[in-house]
Amino acid sequence: MMFAIKVAWRYLSSNRTQTALLLGGVAIGVLVFVFMTALIGGLRVFLIVQTTGNIAHITLEPPERIARDMPGPTGATRLVARVASTTKRQQIFAWQSLLRVVEKTPGVRIVSPQINGNAFLIKGQATSPVLMNGLRPDRLDAISAISPKIIAGTARLDMDGVLIGSKLATNLGLRVGQPVIARTDRGRERTLTVRAIYRTGVGSLDERVAFVNIQLARTLLDLPQGISQIEVKLDDVNAAPAIADTLARATKLKATSWVERNAQLFVALSSQAQTGNLIQIFSLITIVIGVSSALLLTTYRRRGEIAIMRSMGISRVFVVMIFILQGLFIGLLGAGIGAGAGYAFCSFLLDVSRRTDGTAFPIDPAQGGYMAVILLTTLGSALAAILPARAASRVDPVEVLNQ
Repeated sequence: MMFAIKVAWRYLSSNRTQTALLLGGVAIGVLVFVFMTALIGGLRVFLIVQTTGNIAHITLEPPERIARDMPGPTGATRLVARVASTTKRQQIFAWQSLLRVVEKTPGVRIVSPQINGNAFLIKGQATSPVLMNGLRPDRLDAISAISPKIIAGTARLDMDGVLIGSKLATNLGLRVGQPVIARTDRGRERTLTVRAIYRTGVGSLDERVAFVNIQLARTLLDLPQGISQIEVKLDDVNAAPAIADTLARATKLKATSWVERNAQLFVALSSQAQTGNLIQIFSLITIVIGVSSALLLTTYRRRGEIAIMRSMGISRVFVVMIFILQGLFIGLLGAGIGAGAGYAFCSFLLDVSRRTDGTAFPIDPAQGGYMAVILLTTLGSALAAILPARAASRVDPVEVLNQ
């Protein structure tokens, strides 16, 4: 075995230019693989962070009303109707005890009880529909970090104040300290004062959501006892479906994870991953073809040496082993060089694209798939060497030496 390794290494080192070009081709293919893997992984993390940054990971709501059978004449088809009410909205009662259950659930980071409802904000002749979101003052930043995004005023939720988004403020011509009339869909009305204006960059939030104190929302939205929903943030966003099932069983409420609410995002991520996989496959195919072609050329150039070894009693298995070992060396060395270069390239892109606000090109060097690409490239190079190895083992020493 050691003799085969020495011969294989001697073949590679004797033609350094060819070997260097071959290693460079393999390294470039591996670099492309690493770059695509890191880019796809980074984009996935970036999109998930952007999606979950300003929304709840799990939303707990009152359970849906159960349909009931309507009695009908004997022998007639029974009618089924859903219990509905237009005058009494659904709410979560005994929510304080449920809140404690949710907070003690492993994986839950923070919980925010909320009272939500539709309303209009009116300033003179300007009117804008909004979602009135009643929060506890100490949980203003629990789900979406509003305080750091205040551009005017102070993030203060008192009994007469309201926090509005920048687009909503522009639409109504409002500034901090000005009064605005809030009229809810329950027929309640009150004049509020704009305490702060925020800008999150999320259009629907900046234009359609007004934050108020939860007690003020209780009065305006006519919910004297219960709350509308409980929103939950988790330590690990990927655990949302499993924890949602746990909370649904523990609280008997309807638990919806962010994954369920953003199914289209995962369709897009899946399509993106499939595209990346195709590019990675083509990279590996290119490596295999390059290694196989180079070793076939080596087989032709060294027919005389192979014939001499065969005439001295070297077996065909030994010849096959020499070429497979060359493929292993090329794959392992080229993959190592390419993986290192890929990591350096991805890190360089991340550093040079970093902006003053902390954002950067969405690439994650840590997700380059280095071990996978090294193993696949080494295995692929060894398999690529099989065809040249078989061709070398079939060299007829009598025919070659008589030429």
